[in-house]
Amino acid sequence: MSFTKKYSNVADASRIYLLPNLFTATNLFCGFLSIIRCVQARYSLQGTAHIRSYYQQAVWLILFAGLSDMLDGRVARLKKKESLFGMEFDSICDMVSFGVAPALMVFFLILSPTGEFSFLRQVGWLFGFIYLLCAGIRLARFNVITSPLLPKDDPHPNYDFLGLPVPAAAGVVASFVLIINSYDLNAFTIFLPPLMLFIAYLMVSNIRFPSFKKIDWNTRTRLSSFVIIIGLLVTVLWFHEISCAIIFLSYIVYGIVRHTHRQKTAHSHSNYHNYHHDPGE
Repeated sequence: MSFTKKYSNVADASRIYLLPNLFTATNLFCGFLSIIRCVQARYSLQGTAHIRSYYQQAVWLILFAGLSDMLDGRVARLKKKESLFGMEFDSICDMVSFGVAPALMVFFLILSPTGEFSFLRQVGWLFGFIYLLCAGIRLARFNVITSPLLPKDDPHPNYDFLGLPVPAAAGVVASFVLIINSYDLNAFTIFLPPLMLFIAYLMVSNIRFPSFKKIDWNTRTRLSSFVIIIGLLVTVLWFHEISCAIIFLSYIVYGIVRHTHRQKTAHSHSNYHNYHHDPGE
């Protein structure tokens, strides 16, 4: 559908629908509170328990922002209340909740530590900025390739994300911070800088990750699949400190493995056609 057919004027394109944008505003609110908790934790004069509590609250606020971000788009599509304003507003909020908040969390907690990892203090800002830069690029690219101004010539425009979604990237960082705080694994913080760089690369890569947009309230499933899903949800709630990281890492691994398989399949088909091509044709 062309831009002129979908939006007849500026007022139509910039229309603000209450319910989906309310979820988007909730996303921004959680991101803002997460930043406040990170600052409070970094400069708190209270004991270690209170500092860890601040960081854990910051993590859960980022994860809840991700839930709100997932719901706003689904509500908009369900009610057919999508608008260009909503898309731009969503990206701005995502930059705060899934860009600035995780970057500050890593800078304060992981990349500006005291003690044996104090050498990272001098370069901590650089890792945070690289992550933030890639998050901004990822969001800008998403807005460009999903713009109604452009023709939809992508063979997988609705079922895949090009590059790791920013909420998933923030979820990986936040879930690992949650594990470190919950189980007092400060010795493993040394591995988080390269993890952040890897996550930043995935955000701006051409690897396709599933969007799950086809799953809605009308999606059908088998009884066995339904039981497995319920079991997984119970496991997530029971072992929430570890299960969040497992879910996000599984999503990343699945996307990379699927991308590699597609590349190999396409390469095999190309070699097959080249081998069987008749030069006389």
